[in-house]
Amino acid sequence: MPQSRTLNPSDHRARLRNFVESARFRYPVLVLIFINAIALGLETSSTVMSFAGDALYFLDRAILVVFVAELVLRIYAHGLRFFRDPWGLFDFFVVAIALVPASGQFSVLRALRVLRALRLISGVPRLRRVVEALLRSLPGIGAVAALLLLIFYVFAVMGTKLYAANFPQWFGTIGESMYSLFQIMTLESWSMGIVRPVMEVHPYAWAFFVPFVIISSFAVLNLFIAIIVDSMQTLHEEEDARAAALEALEPQPSDPTAREISALRDELREMRALLERREG
Repeated sequence: MPQSRTLNPSDHRARLRNFVESARFRYPVLVLIFINAIALGLETSSTVMSFAGDALYFLDRAILVVFVAELVLRIYAHGLRFFRDPWGLFDFFVVAIALVPASGQFSVLRALRVLRALRLISGVPRLRRVVEALLRSLPGIGAVAALLLLIFYVFAVMGTKLYAANFPQWFGTIGESMYSLFQIMTLESWSMGIVRPVMEVHPYAWAFFVPFVIISSFAVLNLFIAIIVDSMQTLHEEEDARAAALEALEPQPSDPTAREISALRDELREMRALLERREG
């Protein structure tokens, strides 16, 4: 009489976890995310909605059902560890927003459905690495931002004292001066829009604006780029070191231990096949 074998829940979860993390599961989900992003963009066109609005609505609902099912499978496969993963929480938050009724006072949430397109970040490893590098660089960026704020404050006080009388629309208060200096830092119409009109009244105003542009635009902003690039390089080096460590732990084919393990695996396969034939 064949013996009935009970299915271990942990083995079932392990197989399901391997399935949801495999490429054959992730790639179709990424394709659906991409299609959903295009469909949400098409919903902004009145021409497209006039003849395909119902189809786009049905497609959006169907893709949302798939996203919910995919999220449930991942939660069941990983258990509570799913909620300790930042990317898992990100996917959960994005899908949860889409489930909130977008009517009445929650009608603004309808526009937030496009956040589902951001799931491409969690699904593509290269995009995840870029975001992780940005997050790792936040302490350094915060220090540079504090330095930039200090520079803005010093120049705003100087600009208010120098030019508030003749140009109150740009330098009337510290807040207006900081906003004008921000426009100058972005190099958006800074010369013809602000600096040259000021220089018609104050010919030596260039001695104030040119150093500010050099310090803010060409020096401090380049520090932001340098910090992000350094964080990405550090992240790549850590991943390479981790991969090298894993390769070092794997036994080489010429290793006697590896040959013994391979022989044991073959014997276990033969024993399993023999037991299955006896049970049958």
